[in-house]
Amino acid sequence: MIKLRLKRYGRKQKPTYRIIAIDARSRREGKALKEVGFYDPMKDNTQLDIPGILDLLKTGAQPTNTVKYIFHRAGILE
Repeated sequence: MIKLRLKRYGRKQKPTYRIIAIDARSRREGKALKEVGFYDPMKDNTQLDIPGILDLLKTGAQPTNTVKYIFHRAGILE
């Protein structure tokens, strides 16, 4: 199963995340199948590849709760 989850980047105490599509059995820092977005919680900055995300969701990818919340705020899951 493919999951849409966050992959952590950045320094100590200053995290940034990339939203990636990855196999559910892989670890958080494993090799991503596709990168579909970026999230910076410190600046509340989000960049999303909306066509890529919708394509992955149509093929059965499941977002985690945090990613689902980010999509909901962006207006993708309505």
